[in-house]
Amino acid sequence: MSVVSIFLIALGLAMDATVVSLTLGIRACKENKVTTGIKAGLYFGGFQGLMPLIGWMLGKNFTEYITSIDHWIAFALLSIIGGKMLIDAFKEEEEEACIMDYSTKLYLTLAIATSIDALAVGISLAFLNVNILTAVTFIASITFVLSFIGVITGEKVGSLVKNKATVLGGLLLIFIGVKILIEHLGVSEVLLSFFK
Repeated sequence: MSVVSIFLIALGLAMDATVVSLTLGIRACKENKVTTGIKAGLYFGGFQGLMPLIGWMLGKNFTEYITSIDHWIAFALLSIIGGKMLIDAFKEEEEEACIMDYSTKLYLTLAIATSIDALAVGISLAFLNVNILTAVTFIASITFVLSFIGVITGEKVGSLVKNKATVLGGLLLIFIGVKILIEHLGVSEVLLSFFK
């Protein structure tokens, strides 16, 4: 597999983490923006690099078990966090205060939710002629950089939407969860599953 192919895979895997980082940046306090960006980059980049490595080690023996539930886990985690953000937004009547530091639990939950797809990618890499350390390094590095940029640019998005930042962030997280579910199941299967 070429370096360009690995780069494109890394870029694709980093997109969800970038959007989630943008939502973190919307509410992060200005004076703590760089620290938040570094933490988001480390958590998201770390998990995006770790998951393909785990997937690669698991190989084809467990593919069907992982890919049959990974999208449901990501959907549930992102929807719960996004839903909580929406509830919190409607509880707040005054202008939203910025968040000085997000909890480790939140970083871990979001990192796991946005990197589950990378586990499946790692499994597929086990069947290709690829240097897994090069692939993991690319994936982790690109995710780190894009997550950091997402947090830093989140402030600009936040200033555009004023006190609706939490609503926007919650909706974005739910949207990512639904997108992951639809990509894995297909639109018709998702719709049918709601009517069963």
